[in-house]
Amino acid sequence: MPNDKYTYQLSGKTVWVAGHNGMVGSAIVRRLKSEGIGKLLTVDRGELDLTDQAAVRIWVANSKPDIIFLAAAKVGGIAANDRYPADFIYQNLAIASNVIDAAYRANVEKLVNLGSSCVYPKFASQPIEESALLTGPLEPTNEWYAIAKIASLKMCAAYRKQYGCDFISAMPTNLYGQYDNFHPENSHVLPALIRKAHIAKQENAASMEIWGSGKALREFMYADDCADALVFLSKYYSADEHVNLGTGKEFSIKEIAEIIMKIVGFEGALETDMSRPDGTPRKLLNSEKIEKMGWVPKTTLEQGIADTYKWYKQKYG
Repeated sequence: MPNDKYTYQLSGKTVWVAGHNGMVGSAIVRRLKSEGIGKLLTVDRGELDLTDQAAVRIWVANSKPDIIFLAAAKVGGIAANDRYPADFIYQNLAIASNVIDAAYRANVEKLVNLGSSCVYPKFASQPIEESALLTGPLEPTNEWYAIAKIASLKMCAAYRKQYGCDFISAMPTNLYGQYDNFHPENSHVLPALIRKAHIAKQENAASMEIWGSGKALREFMYADDCADALVFLSKYYSADEHVNLGTGKEFSIKEIAEIIMKIVGFEGALETDMSRPDGTPRKLLNSEKIEKMGWVPKTTLEQGIADTYKWYKQKYG
């Protein structure tokens, strides 16, 4: 159950969703509609560069948010992380540092920082508990992004320890949903497979391929479930340690591809490209912490993929 000794009221508050155009940010905006907040703050990248420290400080000081959901980040799949390591580590470090410090300086009441399950060691014991952080080497294909995300959650803990800031971090599993990145090379596996299956169906192709062996195991959560969990934590959680957000269910990449092919309606063959990496062999989060507080996800993988594919067709045709 939620901690009845701590409750943060969102009703009437001024809320800034940093990264509101992204997959998770847009889901948070949708979720907040039922919370009775006073004012929703959003700002586009062209108006505010979150890697610009001075600009972020000024904007936060002038806008006066009561609570910030920090969902802004530079994200991408294995190929993007490998190709642009400097961009991934610099931009994500800068965004987190600037927003968290500006929140402290402007006396923001609460900040909810969005991490990533890639922060955990490549060979962490499964399912992965929050305490596994920094207990082993990272997965090399996304270590740049992971290091920046580790820094962001440690910053929240440091500002809480030194200044008493009510800043918390959540660690979601692999996410997917509306407004995901469907780029053929730089996207994560699930949206990439949706795009591949859709194009294969359009072209009446004989087959579609997946990277690696297809045996790697992954856990996926629908972005709207993640947003619901973040709002839940904003109201009922206040502590140093980050909180895992997962579904407790894992699927092989091959199984994911087969589910997507069925939903899309592509009846061709599925082939593997062994020249491509599998990435981390298995990654399943232990989400008992939030489950004991009374929160569980609502969306099945099949339902979430179907909803995402419906949005993809509306967006991209």
